[in-house]
Amino acid sequence: MGTYMDVHRGMQGITSDQLSEAHRADLAIEEEEGVHFEHAWADPESGTVYCLSTGPSADAVQRIHERTGHAPDEIHEVTLTV
Repeated sequence: MGTYMDVHRGMQGITSDQLSEAHRADLAIEEEEGVHFEHAWADPESGTVYCLSTGPSADAVQRIHERTGHAPDEIHEVTLTV
């Protein structure tokens, strides 16, 4: 099981409600790919959204986000934490 940070760009003006709605959409189907979305953060001014998840692969994370309508621009495996 890996840990992944994904990055979404182009979401200028995203609101707390919109971020929560997108996160809930991911949570609703995450088990189908063996993924768990831990947290989501956003900077509405830059339009950047970050999501932290665990799962079997970056591809599994990608598939969930694509199905919920907000595919990430980047996914990074986080292999070292302190």
